[in-house]
Amino acid sequence: MRPKLQARHVTKRFPGGGRTGEILALKDFSLDVMTAEFLVIVGPSGCGKSTFLNAVAGLEPVDEGELLMDGRLIQRPGPERGMCFQEFALFPWLTVRQNVEFGLEAKGLPRAERGRRASEYLGLVSLSGFEERYPYELSGGMKQRCALARLLAVDPAVFLMDEPLAALDAQTRLILQTEILRIWGEERSPATRKTVIFVTHSIDEAVFLSDRIVVMTARPGQVKEIVPNPLPRPREDRMRGDPAFARLSMEIWDLVREAALKAIEL
Repeated sequence: MRPKLQARHVTKRFPGGGRTGEILALKDFSLDVMTAEFLVIVGPSGCGKSTFLNAVAGLEPVDEGELLMDGRLIQRPGPERGMCFQEFALFPWLTVRQNVEFGLEAKGLPRAERGRRASEYLGLVSLSGFEERYPYELSGGMKQRCALARLLAVDPAVFLMDEPLAALDAQTRLILQTEILRIWGEERSPATRKTVIFVTHSIDEAVFLSDRIVVMTARPGQVKEIVPNPLPRPREDRMRGDPAFARLSMEIWDLVREAALKAIEL
């Protein structure tokens, strides 16, 4: 199977202090992401996880190497790559429906089609009945559901998810993990699924969601190891108590621990 996304020897620098006057965020970073795969990236703070995601989204140019989607160079943002952020990024002056329709209006869809799609995806994320509410009237979990509906409505081929559940309370976070897998199509044919790159600091979350887990080194970020996830799908909450779940979690933590300690020293 041909990769959906490819990073080939990507290096990214930012202006900064120190002897070189720059921060080397990513160095010689290479990775293939397969079509319909749910790939999760973990690593210590500051290792370049979000930088990589922003580069794939076309929000950050790379200094060396190249990023490809379906064999074509990524040079700018595009509707085939949709982003979901930790901070929800909802427009506070727009209603829930208007937030979901925003990207559809930018694509030039007529009003009736925008309304139909907004209703469909708000129903999918269990927000029917909240269409005319404003973001300040929603809980954190509902805000993130709205952000997910907005992402789904524009129907990108690739979902780029940058710690989308990190700001939520523990119970809501667990519920939305299951919801994300349902929306992704875990119980449907792989041919119907989107390609997902999901960044998180939570090892438990990585194990529960992923097909494969990419463990990054401390800055400058590189791929330390890629760990396949053998747990069967569909995933259920009771799996968290399974010895196989615990073993995989410990394996990932063993890989992350050294880099996390190094990151603290930087």
